[in-house]
Amino acid sequence: QSCESGTSVVTGSRLPIALVLMGVTGSGKSTVGQMLSERLDWPFLDGDDFHPQKNVEKMAQGTPLTDDDRKPWLQRLADELGTHLDAGTSCLLACSALRASYRHLLVGDRPQDIRFVHLNGSAELIGSRLRDRVHRYMPPSLLQSQFDTLETPEQALTISIDATPGQIVERILRELGIVA
Repeated sequence: QSCESGTSVVTGSRLPIALVLMGVTGSGKSTVGQMLSERLDWPFLDGDDFHPQKNVEKMAQGTPLTDDDRKPWLQRLADELGTHLDAGTSCLLACSALRASYRHLLVGDRPQDIRFVHLNGSAELIGSRLRDRVHRYMPPSLLQSQFDTLETPEQALTISIDATPGQIVERILRELGIVA
């Protein structure tokens, strides 16, 4: 069944649905999210765009964020997801969502509407990718702090990033049963 019909095989859910592309910095969340957005014609939200200025400044200085720093940012993202879902619009969000408590805050009272896709790769692979590009806020020096914070999700589709972004997109669509 197509997305336009309002149904999908995404674990038996009806659309709208929000897919949260999660993982450490450099795992490809924004790249894959933008490609999925184009394929599905769903709005793409980059979590980095929603950070308060003080978080941006802290990360730019090489200082890891604390849970207290993240909480208002995560609540803002949860509100954005809710706005889209309440309007009947499926959407995609790129957000590290490293801890179970962060994912719980994003989901709120909508566990049937929000699914996580964990883009997973080794520190070596991701580190090499970060050395080849410049992230807006996150210096490569903070990568280890992200791996230290990561709590592997139990309720997520885990996708290895040792493929091209196009192959990753195809695997996500296939694994979730989304026809684009």
